Amino acid sequence: MFGSGSSSGHDNSGVIPVRFVWPYGGGEVSISGTFTRWIDLLPMSLVEGSPNVFQIVVSLVPGLHQFKFRVDGQWRVDDQLSFVDGPYGVVNTVVLTEDPPQILNSETPGRSNMELDDVSVCPMLPVYSFRAELVTLLVRTFQEVIQGISATELEVSRHRISAFLSTHTAYELLPESGKVIALDVTLPVKQAFHILYEQGIPMAPLWDFCKGQFVGVLTALDFILILRELGTHGSNLTEEELETHTISAWKEGKMHLNRQIDGSGRAYSKHLIHAGPYDSMKDVCLKILQNSVSTVPIIHSASQDGSFPQLLHLASLSGILKCICRYFRHSAGSLPILQQPICSIPLGTWVPKIGEPNRRPFAMLRPNASLGAALSLLAQANVSSIPIVNDNDSLLDVYSRSDITALAKDKAYAQIHLDEISIHQALQLGQNANSSNAFYNGQRCQMCLRTDSLHKVMERLANPGVRRLLIVEAGSKRVEGVISLSDVFRFLLGI
Repeated sequence: MFGSGSSSGHDNSGVIPVRFVWPYGGGEVSISGTFTRWIDLLPMSLVEGSPNVFQIVVSLVPGLHQFKFRVDGQWRVDDQLSFVDGPYGVVNTVVLTEDPPQILNSETPGRSNMELDDVSVCPMLPVYSFRAELVTLLVRTFQEVIQGISATELEVSRHRISAFLSTHTAYELLPESGKVIALDVTLPVKQAFHILYEQGIPMAPLWDFCKGQFVGVLTALDFILILRELGTHGSNLTEEELETHTISAWKEGKMHLNRQIDGSGRAYSKHLIHAGPYDSMKDVCLKILQNSVSTVPIIHSASQDGSFPQLLHLASLSGILKCICRYFRHSAGSLPILQQPICSIPLGTWVPKIGEPNRRPFAMLRPNASLGAALSLLAQANVSSIPIVNDNDSLLDVYSRSDITALAKDKAYAQIHLDEISIHQALQLGQNANSSNAFYNGQRCQMCLRTDSLHKVMERLANPGVRRLLIVEAGSKRVEGVISLSDVFRFLLGI
């Protein structure tokens, strides 16, 4: 990708050899940027006869590039060059055009003491130095390049989507036909998770016959917590008890496990988050986002006191997004934000770049990592899936919360030790799972590119069972980030 001197990238069609210069001295100097995916550090070499000047020639394609210098272990920017303070910290920026810029020679008037007297530019090779005194280069700021949309257009897009969601109800989310599965709280936990596995669903509402109402939801996260509890020394729950341990008993124990204690010292249970068929889609969205749940049961009762409730549907962000895409399908031009590439808008969670401060680590695991490690991340890191990658961080598979229900098959959970079985082995246990939530078009890993438009990402996320897209590098499938349904709605609603 880079070379030194006159041969660097000269024969590569469409690329421009660019000379980066650090004239401020140092012991060890290197450079990293978007052209190295912010992963690799390219060492810079001293210019002969100039003990304080480091340089490197890198072949770049035309377009926007960002970069930083690494000097003796510290990240530095050259404040004499174009720079921007963005979400990834302060970085130098430059835009290369296919038209070669003017290269000023050593006799250019007005040179300062910062110029490189001992650095020559070969007139036969368009090597562009990034010292402002040597080269006149078209530079635009990061915001000008990637923000092809004004703040007004963004607000217009958000207003139109919000207006649609506010004027359409949850009733429109109900399918023409289908089934909704609910579980009685008196069912044994083991049997309940076997039902989830057999039905290919990640969660189910809970019905309490004695109370005559829906009282909660059983999810894959419950199974994860149960498995971790089984694997904990001194646990009060044994494998034998799991055969008869009811859902209601587990939920009561979970309250103490999570230490949900109110001011009087008594354990309390969370109320079931639900909506009515005539609630607006926006209200349903907000309930999902504000309570960090994946679905909201749509429950209807003809009685004012809420007795004899009917479970109509399990509303999800995926279904709501499908309605948005269908409604604006022939008028996408009225939503300018949809045409923006996802890399240009604050959307999703991205792998931290080198030198980025205060960024949360991006959770990824190797296939030989233990299932226990995966379950710990799923339970504690507030994530619903973990990319499984090789040593080059290229995507191999993904392990999601819903995959855990495969361990209910043939009581596999009773025959394994979480720290002894690998993620790869755990995934093999569920290869034959009949899970429409885990697969779409036969693919477990749903992916997109950083250059994909928001509209394309939304269309893909609107497909049944797709809750997230992994952002990968074209070709290598190196994981660069993830975009979830909740990420998209938080951006569209501006929350």
